[in-house]
Amino acid sequence: MNKIILGLLLLSSTLFSVEWVKDIDTALTLAKKEHKNIMVLVEGENCRWCKKMKHRTLSDETVEKRLEKYVVVKVMREDGNAMSVLPPIQGVPTIFFMKENKAVIEEIIGYFNVEDFLSYIDDVEKKVK
Repeated sequence: MNKIILGLLLLSSTLFSVEWVKDIDTALTLAKKEHKNIMVLVEGENCRWCKKMKHRTLSDETVEKRLEKYVVVKVMREDGNAMSVLPPIQGVPTIFFMKENKAVIEEIIGYFNVEDFLSYIDDVEKKVK
């Protein structure tokens, strides 16, 4: 019985996991090709709030489902190439919702729980309509 439950958990996690792009340049290229908006998570090497955001909020099934229509990418604040493409940040975690042409739709700074983050996604989607 335990093996069945474990199998179902593993299967559900693969069904709902967001496919994160490896770098900002690839994300921008893919967004242009697929005509999608981009969600960029800027995180810091030792940022505990970034880790909480990734493990609690961004890994939530409802959030992952909503992010399927975006090209999503994680970048490190220490990555000079990525930071040269993005607007200046005030702290981490910072999330940018951007159009394929790099125009910022919405910027949020800090940790957000699932409910609040879903509210930001709603705001972004209202602005793009």
